[in-house]
Amino acid sequence: MRELLTIDQVADRLGVTVPSVRWLRQDGRFAPAIRIGRRLRWDAADVDAWVTTQREDPADLRVPL
Repeated sequence: MRELLTIDQVADRLGVTVPSVRWLRQDGRFAPAIRIGRRLRWDAADVDAWVTTQREDPADLRVPL
């Protein structure tokens, strides 16, 4: 069975606020939600996959001389 997370659980898992999760979702930059009745849930695997895609490339962090 999939682990489905509430928005509070997603925010805790990411170490951000609930409004931050809402903002990312509304901006279309977050893992897709699953609607169950009137409530939204997120598949934990989708959230973890989204986190992986957010990793910065160390080459982008170099300061040009």
